[in-house]
This record gives sequence, structure tokens and C-alpha cells, in this order.
Amino acid sequence: MPDAAAQMGPQTGLNRDNLVIETKGGQRHSFNVDLALTPQQQAIGLMFVEKMADEKGMLFLNDQEGKLSFWMKNTLIPLDIIFIDANGYILNIQHGKPLDLTPLPSAGPALAVLELNGGLSAKLGIKPGDRLLHPAFGVRRP
Repeated sequence: MPDAAAQMGPQTGLNRDNLVIETKGGQRHSFNVDLALTPQQQAIGLMFVEKMADEKGMLFLNDQEGKLSFWMKNTLIPLDIIFIDANGYILNIQHGKPLDLTPLPSAGPALAVLELNGGLSAKLGIKPGDRLLHPAFGVRRP
């Protein structure tokens, strides 16, 4: 896999999709997200992005659940890193600081990660236990 740092600019040409986060209180928040599906797309993520609209984000989808960890290498904007289980429920939210190499792990096995602008989750009242509505996820707890 090519070194993600060699990219030296935001990645372009990713597929996009819409998703909704539904809070436990019934509020719905819609986002249009880039899909990071391949290992290379996931390695680059939102590196080198200088600004992002609040209704945008990036969804990292994996083939199976597992313990995930992210960092903020070459990431220039603060991010909320939202770890999601296979049923679409939010496990935990980590707050990434620009260029920080500290590992930010999931609280348990996660299938996906949604990255949004830093602080947006708190502003919208998005918390662990809320769920993502998207075809990649189930909609009920087992």
C-alpha cells in the first residue's frame, strides 16, 4: 500500500452516500459522507482536509467487527471519531485533535467509524447508544 503521507493533499473521487443519526430522544440528523472502503482510502481518511461543512463527514466501513483505533496523523481539523457496531449503534465517541498521534480506540468491537467535525456530536446531542440509519447496519439490538 502506498504511504498515505505521500498523498500530500485530500483524497478525491470517493463514493458518497447519505446517512441519518437517530438519537435516543428521536431527533434525526442527516449527513452526506464520503465512503472509505479500501485499506488505502481508510489509511488516508480525512488527512490534509482544511475545512469540512457540518453536514459532511467520512464513513469507514469494514468487512467485520473488531477493535479499532484511529489517530490524527496529517489531519488538520478537529474531528469527532464515532465508533459504530454492526447494528448501527454508537459505541463511543473520541475527540481527535489535529496532528495528534495518540491512539483513539473503540470501546468494543466496531464495524465502522464515522468522522464528523470536532464538537458537532456534542452540539447535536449525539451520544453512545444512538444509532446510524444506513443500509450497512442492522437496526435492532440482538
